[in-house]
Amino acid sequence: MIRILLIIAALLAAGCATTRNADEEFEPVLEAVPAPVAEAEADADASIVAQDPKPQEETKQLEGEVPIAVAESESEDGALAEVVVQGHVRNRHEAIHDLVTEARALLEDVELRYVLTGKGRRQALRGRPVAFALWSEVRQKWTVAQVELPRPPVKWKPGRKPLRFRTLTPGIEARHVKGTGAERLMFAFTADGEPLKVYGRKFPVFENNLVKRRQWAAVVRTARPIVYLPFTEDTFDPGFVSVGKEFLVATSTRALEELRLAQVPSAAFPGKLLADVIPPQVVTTLAVIEQTDDRDYVQKQSVAFEEVLSQYGLKKEEAYRYSVSVAKALGPMQFTNRRGRGTYSMVVRRCPAANIDPVFERGATNLLNAMKAAICLLDLEIAQMRPDIRDAYEDNPVVLGIFPVAAYNGGPRNVGKLYRVLDRMDVKLDELTRPREQAADSPVTCPCVWKTEGAAIRPVAIPRYNNENRWYIEKYQSIVSLFE
Repeated sequence: MIRILLIIAALLAAGCATTRNADEEFEPVLEAVPAPVAEAEADADASIVAQDPKPQEETKQLEGEVPIAVAESESEDGALAEVVVQGHVRNRHEAIHDLVTEARALLEDVELRYVLTGKGRRQALRGRPVAFALWSEVRQKWTVAQVELPRPPVKWKPGRKPLRFRTLTPGIEARHVKGTGAERLMFAFTADGEPLKVYGRKFPVFENNLVKRRQWAAVVRTARPIVYLPFTEDTFDPGFVSVGKEFLVATSTRALEELRLAQVPSAAFPGKLLADVIPPQVVTTLAVIEQTDDRDYVQKQSVAFEEVLSQYGLKKEEAYRYSVSVAKALGPMQFTNRRGRGTYSMVVRRCPAANIDPVFERGATNLLNAMKAAICLLDLEIAQMRPDIRDAYEDNPVVLGIFPVAAYNGGPRNVGKLYRVLDRMDVKLDELTRPREQAADSPVTCPCVWKTEGAAIRPVAIPRYNNENRWYIEKYQSIVSLFE
């Protein structure tokens, strides 16, 4: 109940998370080396699969490979900042912070166990080893456990067959919880019947070109281990939710201030500054919904947003640095680049005064830089819209933010589709308003937009012009008020 009360903007309906440019090519899938493995329980709920409003391939539990350039650019002093406690009893989130810091230090010296089988051309990497730092509340001591995944890329989809893996540490029982990659892979562990809490994880990042060529000895030799902890129930705390919200607000405010100081002009509204066109709450909302897993959102509703905020509160700038979709969207704001000819490089070219980092892997994984790039992209998208949409947006940017948000998720085509849908529903642009709580006697199946009719405000269901995009709009409307 405490967790639900933290989110002051109640959700209108269940939905799902998406990634930008989801129609891009998928990671190449290589055949895994067959081997007997221990099977973990599947955590997918069949009822969730049934009501998920878009294909399961879009779930963020399906992850792409982290470019090794991202891992190599990791700061040497990437440890969490020290929490100094003076004269008071530590809060739970302070205690969690200290345990995560201890786990990181413990894992730094842990050697991952790579197993190469065969010789010569038949040599193969058996799997990807991952180490976890586990804390026993009963014994008050640490254990390091290693598991081995199928060699990359992993073949697994939530709701289907369980992920195959080996447990490499005797006396430890492991169960796959979610995810496959650097950002979301997580297991649950027990020893002698006691659940162990996960406060750290060491994950190897491989050179993708070597993986594609199956040069496994070179893959192992050039592997770059990173110590990075995805979100876990063990690290959730309301204190982190509040800190995460404050951190995102502060970062978006700083991004807009830097754009203002640089006098970056708006492409959509000549004569205006870019910093006056995009509200900060639109940017912070994107940072949350881009990292909200679709299945979590369907199942947990507002709690799924809290979990993302909690990760930002615990890890700050490091949060979602290693988030990679199967469409190769990278970092907290999920930019793609398609060999230097994609969205990110376009924004760098079209918004030169913003001084956006031209190196994709570095710039897309830096939250402040990625937020500036997102602000530029939103403005460029608005500049391509119909004059009446631009005029309505200028008068009411947060509510009419559904249009640039629709474009951010799926490009200009979805803006045209949304506009035509509203026209068919007889919803005028100046009638759009903020969501309200539905009356119990007249529920409307959402995703919805909200229409003003005289003194009344009512929801209008959005038809299926693009299922992924309309749920993205629903999520935007559901959380944007949290940042105001």
